[in-house]
Amino acid sequence: MNGMSRAVATLLGAGVAGFLLWIAAQIGRNTTGGYWAAYGIVAGAGVVLAVTQLRGRGGHPPGTFLLAFVPVLIVAGWVLLAKQPHPNWFRGHVLAWSGDIHVRGVVETLATWLGVLAMGIGFVFGVTLEPGTLRRRRAVPATTTPAATPAYDGVAANEPTTAERAEVGDGAVTREDVKTTRTTTAP
Repeated sequence: MNGMSRAVATLLGAGVAGFLLWIAAQIGRNTTGGYWAAYGIVAGAGVVLAVTQLRGRGGHPPGTFLLAFVPVLIVAGWVLLAKQPHPNWFRGHVLAWSGDIHVRGVVETLATWLGVLAMGIGFVFGVTLEPGTLRRRRAVPATTTPAATPAYDGVAANEPTTAERAEVGDGAVTREDVKTTRTTTAP
């Protein structure tokens, strides 16, 4: 999975998780069965988000930020703004706009899971920070002798390939050629 496909997977996973939250909000939680069904679906939404990150390192943080985090922030932030406890300019406008674009019912339904939405924003933002992409410098050991082994030995690197060619018998090299090459190029 390359970096941009991981960003797309994160966006799709967040969308599916949001849809599962909407489904869970449709279930009445006033019975034991409804309670466990709803929270089982919420747990499934968490699994969906986790599965999008299975491949671990190798993401594309700027792409993930733009493709996954910004849409999640807009959608979940929209619901969080709409459900503030006290009326203010933001809440009034978001509720009015929600009515204008006919998503107020969805906003009201998703408001059941405000804490989960806030956690989802934090989770997807955390994915964009991905510590695996930070480049770490490898310490090069200091050598005290001038005849130290070079960092890259081309003959040693090609030795398995050369030996395989000798085994296959394509006539290009022999084992003696490998040994001779190895001894003549060593420092």
